[in-house]
Formats: sequence, structure tokens, C-alpha cells
Amino acid sequence: MKKTIHILLALAFVLAFFGATTAKAQGGLTYSSGVQIANLEGTAADITLIYYSQETGLEVARVDDTIAANSSKTYFPLSGVDDGFNGSMVIESTTQVAAIANLITTDGSYGAATTGFGSNEISTDFSLPLVMCNNSGFNTFFNIQNAGTDDATVEIEYLPGSNGKSGVTESVTLKPGAAKTFDQTEGSDTKDCADLKDASGRFIGGAQITSDQPVVASVMQLNTGSFKILMGYNGFATGSPEISLPLVMANNSGFYTGIQIQNVGASNTNVTVDYAANTAGSFNPSNDTCNNLGPGDSCTFIQASGKWTGKYNGAAKITNSTDQNLVAIVNQVSPGGGGFGPFGTAYEGFDPAASTSNISTPLVMANNSGYYTGIQVQNVGDSACADITIDYGPNVAPGGTFNPVNEVFDLTAGTSKTIIQDSIPSKNGGNNDWTGKKYIGSAQITAPEGCSIVAIVNEVAISSGDKFFTYDGFNK
Repeated sequence: MKKTIHILLALAFVLAFFGATTAKAQGGLTYSSGVQIANLEGTAADITLIYYSQETGLEVARVDDTIAANSSKTYFPLSGVDDGFNGSMVIESTTQVAAIANLITTDGSYGAATTGFGSNEISTDFSLPLVMCNNSGFNTFFNIQNAGTDDATVEIEYLPGSNGKSGVTESVTLKPGAAKTFDQTEGSDTKDCADLKDASGRFIGGAQITSDQPVVASVMQLNTGSFKILMGYNGFATGSPEISLPLVMANNSGFYTGIQIQNVGASNTNVTVDYAANTAGSFNPSNDTCNNLGPGDSCTFIQASGKWTGKYNGAAKITNSTDQNLVAIVNQVSPGGGGFGPFGTAYEGFDPAASTSNISTPLVMANNSGYYTGIQVQNVGDSACADITIDYGPNVAPGGTFNPVNEVFDLTAGTSKTIIQDSIPSKNGGNNDWTGKKYIGSAQITAPEGCSIVAIVNEVAISSGDKFFTYDGFNK
């Protein structure tokens, strides 16, 4: 029996995959998608890519393929659909697989990544911790896809945080497999800034999705003004009392982060962000707190200005006083300069209780048309972990002959480490000299039994435009 992964394509979803969108889509931009699938088992995977039209919910294409054992394959451009396809993809496989979707504009100026939803990650309830309009040039749009077998009646409630009107809702009926885009930009055909903004002229908050059929949801944060970036994240089917964040930055070669936290529990709570040891210097920031955060409410911490006077590169842990379930995302941004950027990307915070000692990362790169990756691994357990290993998979780059050696390192409790697939070991934190060596593949990250780890992967090209993508590693 084949296993199933859902990815939302084109406008930002993951029922299985992300497809190319039509012209004049969100922000007046035209998008294309690429999908990377990793086979996580030691036998070949027979896979089927099933495409669904967003407009009709009908299946429009079905493509069969094979991925070698413990290997990966990239689909860019997407096979089986024509230019202008707008919809979602479902991946069926005879083995366990993981998948990511990279969304880019056709001119290469904007890019974002989301991960596929496994069958155990669909739900009738989804939380979106950050939805906004007219926020210093940022507007969001999100897709909801019916992952069930019957028509879905979907309700959306917009929840203002620091700005916005209360009590704004909308609903839609979706056919099985169908998806719909909800755009908060003023003038869209769904609830938009005209409905959401308060006297400040903007909306900054979250949203709660409920449905009578299981759904999936993904969000894109778009700025088409002077700070041209696109950042994508997946909605959350569940929350957790603690959240682990593998990468938080301040004054890091122009990069900084912003943390958005939403209380998805039933009671008010006090939230604390505890920053781990600084791996980039001696500056150690004090904790941040958000007191009396109500159900559905959200708060933001930006690692720039104020107390952030020094360079910081590390991890963080979010806790709360009444064990309410929380969700969180991290935005990583840089204004760029000198002919590169600006850059923006996002990732989802991790429930440490769902962590394991084994992680799959479907896409790892070096010198791939200017792109390289950085893997950030965090020890989310209570004890030190020795001999954490990054084992790189086969090099699937055309003509690629470089086979990197394993990376092996130790992590104390709560801390993280970055291994960059670029440059020489003294600069990348690892064991490989990547200078001039092209690599496209995947990696398996393992820790000794009893250790708990999580990881993210950043994909970046130092050039003009927002060529910056992030995805969460897959715990297994």
C-alpha cells in the first residue's frame, strides 16, 4: 500500500506539492514551483504524483516514477502539468518519503519553501500564528486544501494581535482535493484589509481554521514594496506547551530573526522565550516574556535594536506558565546590500516531545547555480549529546563526483550548531571543503539513542533578489 504526502503547490500549499501559478497571481507576480522528494528507506520507492486543480478540485494529471533507495529526486519544472497550472499535489509512495516545495517567481526575485504534510498531519483544525496586511509593506495570503473524501465546510476566524478588528470570519465549501487562496491584500475577492484593519490601517494577528473534513493550510508573507521578500510557513494542526527554535539571530552579517507566538490553548498564560548560549560571541541576551496572552492571541519578538546590541547566533526555547498549547514561527530576514538580497524566509517551531534521534533533510546543496545550504541542528533534550552525525546521500547533480564525508559533532542541552555547505571547514563549521565542488543530494542526521534533536535547512544564493528558502527537517 502506498503512503501519502500532501503538498500545496502554486499559491502555497502542501497536500502534496506546490505547482506553478497563473499570471497576475498574488502581488501581481507569476510563480513556479519545484518539488524535492527524498526516499527514506533502503529499498527503491515507486511513487505517484497526483495533481489537483485549485479551481475545480479535479485530478488533472498523474505521473508515476521511481526513486532509488536512500536517494532523492527533484521535479523542476514539474512533470505532467502545463505552464499556468495552479493547484496542489498528492504524493503516493511504496516507501516512507519526505518532500519539500520551493516557490519562486518567474523572474527569480522572490522565493519561499514549505514542507509536505504527511497523512498524520492533516486535521479539521489549523492555526496560523501570523496573518497581516499593510504591515510595513507586508501582506499575507494562505491556501486551504480539502484533504478529506467529502465536501468540506471550512470556517476561518481572524484573530487580531497588536492591530486589527475582532470578529471577522469567512467560510467556503471545498470539494475533495480542491484548494482556495485567501488573500489579505486590500482589493482581493476574499476578506481583506478593508475588512480586517483597525484605525491604525493594518491587521497583525493570526487565524483559526475549522472544518468538518481534514484540511491542510500554508501561508505566504509577501512584501512587494521597497523590501521585496516572500516567506512561507505551514499552519499547525496541534500546539505544544514547549517549542524549540533551532536558529535565532541578531546582527549576524545583516541577518536577524522575528519570533511570532500564538496561544492555541483555552486559558491565558505567560510566555517566556529563553535564548540559548551564543555560538557567535560573548553577547548573551536576557529572556523575553509575553504576559497574559489570551486564547488565540499572538505576540511578537524581533531580534533587532533595543537590547540586541551584539551579534547573536543560537537557539531558543519557548515555555509558558499554565501549560497551554502554543505554536510559533521564526522569520529570518536581511535587508541585503552591495548587490545582494534582500532576503526573507520562515520556519515552523518544533514540539520537542515529537523530536527523535533521526532526521531526514531532502535537499542539501553546494555550488548549485550559486545556491548552497546551511543545516542547523538543535539538541532539545535535557542532557548533552555526543557524536551527532550528518551523513550525506549520493550526489545526484549531473556529472557530480564530489561525495562529502560525514559531519560529527557534540551538543550540550538546548544548544544548536550550524554546518554550512560552502567554503572551507574553518568557515563552514564542518569537515568538508566545498570550494568549487557541486553537490545536490539529501542528508540523514542521527544522534545516539536517547538523544532528541530537531533541524532546519536554509537554502540561499548570495545574489540580487530574495533567493532564500527554509524548511524543517523531518523527524522519523
